[in-house]
Amino acid sequence: MANIRCGGCANTITTSLKEAGFKEICVDLSCEPRKVTVDITDEAQLAQVKAILRSLGYPLSSEEEGAIDNATLKLKSFVSCAIGKFSTDTKSD
Repeated sequence: MANIRCGGCANTITTSLKEAGFKEICVDLSCEPRKVTVDITDEAQLAQVKAILRSLGYPLSSEEEGAIDNATLKLKSFVSCAIGKFSTDTKSD
């Protein structure tokens, strides 16, 4: 996955996919490129996961991006990361 940098990113991804009804979600931050594993049963669910991740700014590493699209996705990922960090910080209070 592209643009995943930290636990804030992982938190946003996990929360968003759980809200969409997915279970068994794992974001592996120990490798590069990062890996997101989700329990899916069909092509429709795969397409939904890809769409959710892309909407958050985390496209598949193999997806070709133009310069403007790439910049937009990076900006989205920074916002998603910040939201994920904020959510993580408020849960520990």
